[in-house]
Amino acid sequence: MTNLLLMAGVFLFSFIVGYFLISRIPTLLHTPLMSMTNAISAVTILGVLILFSVASTRTEQIIGSVAFVMAAFNLVGGFAITDRMLRLFKKKEAGGGK
Repeated sequence: MTNLLLMAGVFLFSFIVGYFLISRIPTLLHTPLMSMTNAISAVTILGVLILFSVASTRTEQIIGSVAFVMAAFNLVGGFAITDRMLRLFKKKEAGGGK
């Protein structure tokens, strides 16, 4: 139970610090920042997979599952948005294309 409280405290502290840092970043830097959060989500997914490889309590499994789903959602959504943004910078074909 002590480990769970420690992890919850670290999460809360990280959330608060992250919120204040991200809220002060100029809009121009949001795309590179999104790439960084995709990398962090990938590390979170790896951490969850490591958690699932060892014996853990039911509570840890539930928290790990929620973390996995949220990180996967962020990872896939981030790549989809990045792909969409990169398509905006491609040159359009000359001629009959729409």
